[in-house]
Amino acid sequence: MSSEMIIRRYRPSDQDVVTDLWSRAARQAHPFLDGEGAGERARLLREVDLVRAENWVAERKGSVIGLLGLRVDGPGDGNGPGAEVGGLFVAPEAQGGGAGRELLEHAAALHGALTLEVFEGNARGRRFCAYLGFTERGRRTDEETGHPLITLERAAPLKSVGWLHLREGRLLSVRTRGNDTFYLPGGKYEPGETAREALSRELGEELGLVVPAEELSEECVIHDVAHGKNGRRLHMTCFTGGPQDIAPVPGREIAEYAWFDRQEARERCAPAHAQVVDRLVAQGRMRG
Repeated sequence: MSSEMIIRRYRPSDQDVVTDLWSRAARQAHPFLDGEGAGERARLLREVDLVRAENWVAERKGSVIGLLGLRVDGPGDGNGPGAEVGGLFVAPEAQGGGAGRELLEHAAALHGALTLEVFEGNARGRRFCAYLGFTERGRRTDEETGHPLITLERAAPLKSVGWLHLREGRLLSVRTRGNDTFYLPGGKYEPGETAREALSRELGEELGLVVPAEELSEECVIHDVAHGKNGRRLHMTCFTGGPQDIAPVPGREIAEYAWFDRQEARERCAPAHAQVVDRLVAQGRMRG
């Protein structure tokens, strides 16, 4: 069975395993709360939160290892008014494996901006949120427990598309005029475009290439810090496909293009390139 993580909707049949992982994770995160992970809190989870919230789970090798509960007001198209994270819990034995990050990035892809509250005493949770770009918006005292809560927020990620095109183990990259950093060919969506349509258009504008949208196949989604955007997050959908033998003709915004090996890409390209390169090396498509 694949070791890849799957993010999917919560199902009623998940209740027992989700309640168990929530209980263990909550006790670990909030040892300062009497009765955490049991009693009335457990009842509210089963009868209210798992019924009324928009719930998602992270699954690996057939086992549910994480739970995310959202309170939302708008459509899940990434352009709505955002969402409030009501709860994020990862089984203690699975922590550090990326489940929490993937769940939050999934929520951001669906709803855009995110807000959440974390207990001041939950130092690990606060560090995790800071790592993912959340900043403090306010504080209050929790009426039920008397403990201070910190309200955190994060702007909607910048959504873009990128093309993974290799020649003899080297990755095609482009540099815009007035910029020293190279990026994957691609860019931002225009209103009404699908990801494939956006990339097809960008490849024509940037490199003079005709790559029909239907020839593009989604390869992966990269979450990272957007280069030069003051810490804002990036959600980049990467595609392969199209012609192999190409003769790029840089458009007016492109200063140059280049084919980089692993080391050159890490030294000269935007941060998201590192994840792309690591994937390609793991697949044997670039030399390590």
